[in-house]
Amino acid sequence: MARIAIVLFNLGGPDGIDAVEPFLFNLFADPAIMAVPQPLRWALAKLIARRRAAVARGIYEKLGGGSPLLANTRAQAAALEAVLGSGYRVFVAMRYWHPLAEAVAREVAAWRPERIVLLPLYPQVSTTTTASSLADWRRAASRAALAAPATTLCCYPQEPDFIAAAASLISATLGAVPSGLPVRLLLSAHGLPKKIVRAGDPYEAQVEMTAAAIRTALGRPELETIVCYQSRVGPLEWIGPATDAEIERAGRDGMGVVVAPIAFVSEHSETLVELDIEYRHLAERSGVRGYWRVPAVGTHPAFIAGLVRLVRAAGTAPAEILSATGARICPESCGRCLLAASSRLAA
Repeated sequence: MARIAIVLFNLGGPDGIDAVEPFLFNLFADPAIMAVPQPLRWALAKLIARRRAAVARGIYEKLGGGSPLLANTRAQAAALEAVLGSGYRVFVAMRYWHPLAEAVAREVAAWRPERIVLLPLYPQVSTTTTASSLADWRRAASRAALAAPATTLCCYPQEPDFIAAAASLISATLGAVPSGLPVRLLLSAHGLPKKIVRAGDPYEAQVEMTAAAIRTALGRPELETIVCYQSRVGPLEWIGPATDAEIERAGRDGMGVVVAPIAFVSEHSETLVELDIEYRHLAERSGVRGYWRVPAVGTHPAFIAGLVRLVRAAGTAPAEILSATGARICPESCGRCLLAASSRLAA
């Protein structure tokens, strides 16, 4: 039986209060996040990290002093490995904090796999997440002399079991809403500056694909459902509408809200603090008639089953990169589609 290594990618998070500022530096030093030349990017990253560290420490103090993202991602890795069975081993590589790709690539090399499947835990592809993690991995894999062929699963915004898991969790939460209370469903994703989308980033288009699939799976055409975006930072213009603005609008309209994260597949600061604490308080101040938050898909059996199917398909695929369908799913307007870029390089 072939030995197949699966590498799960996620952003990572500080594992203690002292790690907050270096984590922020790693984030803003990434050229995919701040596209300015060196050494200016390094200096700006140091400045921004220092200025934002105090606020960020307050966020992680609410989580017990560190991010739960690594533990939650490892739980997903364990669930995936348990279903895949012998011949597979799942590794976790984080982009901005430990375990970083450099160390994980050495672990993978020491295991001596015959094939590698690279699986970003970002259902919707973006140059700021998936592409950045893959570029980081390629550098690390080269230094670790990893020779096994690798296939990348670039995106799976409409993967049926991912959608089924999300719809199941949303339906369960909607079931907690008192009968007769008018409620609006907010499908919330992490925001992105408009200039990145205008440059051809597929993220917004793929978020809309996920939302459309969830609406179909719910089978509730009477339910008002809004796609919105959270976690804006900095002075740039971001895609919208903003989740906080939609919460305030629901208050003005005398409605309750159910908020479902559709781009985050693991619980972390953006769900446990921003959605559960900050936006709940905003809802109370805004006169929202009830606030319910849907859990991230996490280790939901359907989500794990979908990842298993993707991994097994990729484990025998000759392509270096493929989507959940095996073909391009980004609109032609998305010039930075990773699958299309890979095809151009191969041609």
